[in-house]
Amino acid sequence: MRIAVCCTDQKVAPWIEGLAAALPEAEVFEWRPDAPEADHAVVWAPPQAFFDAQPRLKGVFNTGAGVDALLKLQLPPQATLVRLDDAGMSVQMAEFVCHAVIRHFREFDGYERDEEQGKWGFRKPRLRSDYPVGVMGLGVLGQRVAQALAAFEFPVRGWSRATKDVPGVQCFHGEQGFQDFLAGTRVLVCLLPLTDDTRDIMNRANLSRLLPGGYVVNVARGAHLVDEDLLALLDSGHLAGAALDVFRTEPLPADHPFWRHPKVTVTPHTSARTLRDESIAQIARKLRAFERGEPIAGVVDRKKGY
Repeated sequence: MRIAVCCTDQKVAPWIEGLAAALPEAEVFEWRPDAPEADHAVVWAPPQAFFDAQPRLKGVFNTGAGVDALLKLQLPPQATLVRLDDAGMSVQMAEFVCHAVIRHFREFDGYERDEEQGKWGFRKPRLRSDYPVGVMGLGVLGQRVAQALAAFEFPVRGWSRATKDVPGVQCFHGEQGFQDFLAGTRVLVCLLPLTDDTRDIMNRANLSRLLPGGYVVNVARGAHLVDEDLLALLDSGHLAGAALDVFRTEPLPADHPFWRHPKVTVTPHTSARTLRDESIAQIARKLRAFERGEPIAGVVDRKKGY
């Protein structure tokens, strides 16, 4: 079994060493234009030239959960595309989102401003019942986040395209369900895959349906959010703030208004980082199962985009 590794913007050697140790029966190598054809590929942001040179791939294993960039390329039609379904990312995502929601709910951002001014003051405690949190996307990451928020006794709502049943979460699905979901949500968390249907989903019309004083947490993809619409609703007062970890252009340009807006918190796409050792172990397990003809988790439906 030959495995080609093509990971742009990542150190390739640790991936090759780790995969070779986990799969001693395989030949693992870094892809170059003159490399031999492989049976499988482990990739992150590969160029189209990689797939052009590897037309016989059986499996393409992405080193992340999002595959929207891969789906813009021409993959071999017979290749099965597989994404990571956790590998240590869900607990990181739960940490990040819970921190963002609690920071807003407890007004810790306000206390930080008070500290800068040497001001000693208190704020009236808020009621959790007044801050229902809506999670868009109930995949592996979304479910973990929703249940983590429920543990802090927030009312948690979840929306997905298909019907889901998540303990402790009020679930909605479909177009009408989406409208009902938004209307009862004050804190909106986006964990959707990026597809043609979800691009620009956080636009003025949809964000305006949130309860007054709404708050937005985007940890999915920058293209889910219409930047100008968010800024307008922040300035109008309908939205109270936003915590943004992903952006249409990354790194976020120095002149982007998000950097300077007092109601926006910016972090550099760090909500859930790929943990290499856990990812290698997961990919190795899936590769062996795939070779045995067994079903594996994380197979991407290219038509749906996730």
